[in-house]
Amino acid sequence: MKILFMGTPDFAVVSLRRLVEDGHTICGVFTQPDKPKNRGMKLTYSPVKEYALSQDLPVFQPQRMRDGEALALVKELQPQLIVTVAYGKILPEEILQLPPLGAINVHASLLPKYRGAAPINWAILDGESETGVSIMYMVKDLDAGDVIHTVRTPIDPEESAPELWDRLAVMGAQALAESLPALEAGTVKAVPQDSSRSTYAPMLSRELSPMDWSKPAGELRNQVRGLLPWPCASAEIAGTVFKVFRTAPGNPTDARPGKVLQAGKQGIEIACGDGKSLLITELQAAGGKRMAAADYLRGHPISIENE
Repeated sequence: MKILFMGTPDFAVVSLRRLVEDGHTICGVFTQPDKPKNRGMKLTYSPVKEYALSQDLPVFQPQRMRDGEALALVKELQPQLIVTVAYGKILPEEILQLPPLGAINVHASLLPKYRGAAPINWAILDGESETGVSIMYMVKDLDAGDVIHTVRTPIDPEESAPELWDRLAVMGAQALAESLPALEAGTVKAVPQDSSRSTYAPMLSRELSPMDWSKPAGELRNQVRGLLPWPCASAEIAGTVFKVFRTAPGNPTDARPGKVLQAGKQGIEIACGDGKSLLITELQAAGGKRMAAADYLRGHPISIENE
């Protein structure tokens, strides 16, 4: 099948690699423009661009999708199908309507739940026990197209967003591969979404970072898992602000929320609002390195009496 692929992060690379390995003709790869990174502000390629160039695939990086340039490129490439995976740009209707087999998207949620930019993170933040991948037709409205194929998977209570991201990337590539034969044969039985059941997964922001110790311990653990790798949950402890990377369940307590109960070999234990505590086991102080909380405490002891 002649496919125009559109994607940007490493999540999308897994699907593009699967298409290449399955022998499909990739007539072009659209990805986000190169962006400056780190202190030197050196322009860096997206993971999709790096992989596409390694396979000698033609790469295109239109700045905008509605100025006519992208439309002209798609017309020139003449794909049978457009496949998008975490591209990061909205396609106008005139592009969606060009390929004879349409345009489809690999979306990391069980649609109609978690439409939007950060479905993996929000599934964890909301304490979901299950998620999955949906292959859907693309339409004008955000993530609202008919669903072609769905795969489901449980979310482990200890699983972080990056870990789930990696699993769903592989599942998404497999689901995409399973969907293409029916698309090519014209035998797809797509299911319309029930928009009354839709939820939205907006982009993450630093405003989500501060941990509120009046909340239940389980909700705070979800916050830590769900905000990795960015913006990360944060907590002020004994006058120092930390990024929090990993936690463990604590113990029942009647202490006031936010009180430090212990700070030692196991980590930093803090009382939460539901009569339970949370143990911070991995953290990073401003200007420091990510490390085990016990290692940090050896050089920076916290006085419990002052709490």
